[in-house]
This record gives sequence, structure tokens and C-alpha cells, in this order.
Amino acid sequence: MKILKLKQDHINKYTMKNKFLIFIIMLISTGSFSQERIINADTSKITKHSTIILDKKVNYSAQIGTQPIWDVEGQVIATLHYTYYKRTDINDDSNRPLIFSFNGGPGSASIWMHMGYTGPYSLIIDDEGYPIQPYGYKTNPYSILDVADIVFVNPINIGYSRILKKMSKEEATDKFFGVNQDAKYLAEWMSTFVSRTERWKSPKYLVGESYGGVRVMALASELQQNQWMYLNGVVLVSPADYELRYESGGIILPVVDFPYFTATAWYHNKLNDILQSSSLEDIIKISEDFAYNELLPALAKGGYLNETKKTELASKIASLTGIDNQEVIDNNLKISTGLFWKELLRDEGFTIGRLDSRYKGIDSKDAGMYPEYPQELSSWDHAFTPAINSYINEVLKFKTDVKYNTWARGDLSVRPWNSDNLRVRANFREAIAENPFLNVLIQSGYYDGATTFSAAKYTIQQVDPSGKLNERFTFKGYESGHMMYLRREDLKNSNQDLRDFILKTITKNKPAKY
Repeated sequence: MKILKLKQDHINKYTMKNKFLIFIIMLISTGSFSQERIINADTSKITKHSTIILDKKVNYSAQIGTQPIWDVEGQVIATLHYTYYKRTDINDDSNRPLIFSFNGGPGSASIWMHMGYTGPYSLIIDDEGYPIQPYGYKTNPYSILDVADIVFVNPINIGYSRILKKMSKEEATDKFFGVNQDAKYLAEWMSTFVSRTERWKSPKYLVGESYGGVRVMALASELQQNQWMYLNGVVLVSPADYELRYESGGIILPVVDFPYFTATAWYHNKLNDILQSSSLEDIIKISEDFAYNELLPALAKGGYLNETKKTELASKIASLTGIDNQEVIDNNLKISTGLFWKELLRDEGFTIGRLDSRYKGIDSKDAGMYPEYPQELSSWDHAFTPAINSYINEVLKFKTDVKYNTWARGDLSVRPWNSDNLRVRANFREAIAENPFLNVLIQSGYYDGATTFSAAKYTIQQVDPSGKLNERFTFKGYESGHMMYLRREDLKNSNQDLRDFILKTITKNKPAKY
């Protein structure tokens, strides 16, 4: 019996030991595979690189990471993901430009200009910007990194940027999700970044695409007024204008978009032989003259426009847009962009793209007033998302389980976006007037139907009604769409225009005075 008891005790101890080992293994496994997927609030990874830009070697560092956002009590409430490219083969960077680059949405990552436009790498796509497989990236021989250092910034909930403090959607909106809120927290973040990287002496520039145009116009004022940071340049790439949508009871928008209709109809060979034989530049001038000098007064008269004049104008509109004459009359001379995208190639069984009207789509039915899907955006998502995820992992060597958000959607949506108390244009004008160094470059694609080149021109015309600051604005147009840089010829031209603008606006000991 004593022997049996000893054996039983040995078995019990062995069993308890095994159970303990199993428990330890389970704890280790749980720690390894059930970690919370949260981005570090303050981290960075620096790698060294070399590339060829305009046939010359450029050495640079790439710093990818996150930098916190603090509340007024100094507590971390969020973090922003950035990628910072700095040229390393120069001795003195005190007069070397520093560019902050933003995309739009709101709720769109910096992926587009990062991997498509100014960064040291760009997408593998065809010469017109269409995706090809296998997806990937290649060096960008036109990048502006030869003349300026670049910071690509992802606002809240895009890229790896996240809110870290628990808060309601209403609290998040009050803090981050609005025109004025966005400018305020980003300006504070930028000030910290400039201090950390010791770049206060550098000439500074903002580049904003789409809603990013609204963002950087608002930031120009916010930076000067509350961070005491003065800029040398603001670049508006296919800029949006939130104030335009609220103007003049819907009369202005069909007028300012009209030259886009003509340019796109010309591209698709939908104009008459005489107009079709004209150059794009000439046809735009004809369309602008008609829009402002004939269409605008007619729309202002509304229902009091006499029928003879209405019929005459409908014929001109049809000839300049490729839209059927009766369709123009039925819509009281107002052609909406949605109708235009659906109608222009309806007889061929196609729709055209919103962001780039060179692209064609196929709807389930030809009837309707708006395309069923954004064919150009679907095409772009093909190429960009695989490229940025591969690039961050393979080239920048940044590792995280946190998802890279190309768009802020679902629980991380930044909508609704607060547009109260809009004074973007007025504040931007004030920032330009206060700062003799500040100049503006506008870059637009002629076939962009979302933020049209003609609307961009109108926005700038309204920024300074006095006309006294006209010489501070430069407009450049390209024969492509919203992301003009996807077309290889325009990638080269737009980067060169940006490079020329930067070099022209570095003041080199010139005093800031009128």
C-alpha cells in the first residue's frame, strides 16, 4: 500500500507539473498572438538611400514614424503618421526648403502624392496612368527631392494615424473633424515637428491636393496667426473649394465648371468639326468667354429669360459640351457634372470618370442621371494600395500590424465634416497680404470633373477681389485629370513646374517688405 501511495503521489506531481507547463505555454501564446493592435504614439525608423533625379545622384534619408498630438494638459490623445525625406549630401540645410504634403478627402491618406507625384518612388503604371500587373513601385526620376525636403503627413484615422484616447464621435469631431479643427491641430503638430527636426530656419511650403487645397489654405493662416510660422509658398493641386458650393443659389457652379465640359468633350471628339480642329488652349478660351459673358447673365435671369434667347443659348451650350440640345433645354441650361459624366458617351454605351474624365466605365443600364461607380478611382486603388504597403515594408523597413488606411471608413470615418464658420478664402488672402514672401502655385488637370481647373481659377479670383495680389498667383494646367501626375508626361512637367516655383520663391536675403 505504501508503494502504491508513493506511485500515486509521483503521478499527481507529474500531472500538476504538466498542467503548469501547459498554462505557461498558453500565457506565452496569448501574449504572442493576442496583443492589442495599437500604433506606438512616438516612434520612428530611419533608412539611408540613393537615387537619380534629373540624371544626377541624390543621397537622402527616409524617416517614417509617428509623432503625438497632446491635449492642453499635455496628455497624448492621438498620433500622426508621417514620412520625412531629407537630402543628406549637402552641408548646410538652413536655406533648404521644407515641404509639408497633404492629400484630401477629407479622409484620404498621403499615399497619392507620396507614391504618385513628388516622392523618390512612384507607381509602376503605364504612360497614361492605368494600372498594370504585377503591381509595384520604381524610382521617380522627376522627384523634387533634389531641391527640397518633403514630409508626407497623414491626418487622423488615415495611414497609421489614430486617436489613442477613448472619446465619442462627437468629441472627435469637435477636436479633429472639421475645416477649422483640422487646421488647428495640424498646425500645432507641424510646429512640434519643425522643432524636433531643427528646421525653423528653412523656407517652408505647403502642398495640398483636392480637399488638401482647403486644408493648406486654412493652414497658411493658422500657422502664421497661432504658430508664428511664415511660409514661402502654398501649392494647390486640383484644389477643392468648400465656399464655392454655397454661393449664389446654384448659379455660379454650372458657370465655373463649364470650360471643363468643353475640354472633356474636345478630348472625346464630341464637338463639331470647327471646334474639334481648335487647340485645347483655344477651345478653353472660347468656353470661358461664353460661360462668364453669356451663360452667367442668362442663369441669373432664371425663369425670366425669354424663350428665343434660351433656345439660342441652348444651341451654343450643346455645341460647346457635346450634350444633346433638347437635354440642355430640359435642364434649363444648367448642365450638372453628374449628368455630363453619364450623358456624354451614352450613345457609345460608356460613362466617363469623375476624377479623370479620360476614363470610361460601363453601367448596368444606359438610363439614369449619374454613373453607377467611380471607374477611375477603382483603377487607381488597383495600383496604389499594394504599392504603398509593399514599399513601407520592403524599402522603409517599418513593421506594424496596424492597418494602413488608404481611406478613413467605417468606424474610423471622419464624417460628418464640420464646415461651420468658413472663412478660408478671406483668411488665406490675409495670410498672403501679411507675408510678402508667400506665393501660390495652382496645378490642375483639364479633365478633372471633381475639382475642375476652371473652378480652381475662379477660387483664386475670389481669394483677392482687389486684384492687388494677382502677381503672387501662378496657374498651370495639364492634359490629364485630378491626379495629373499619373500621366508620365505630366509627372515630368508638374514636378518641373513645382521645382521652378520653389527655386523662384527662395528669397536669399531679400527683405520681407512691399
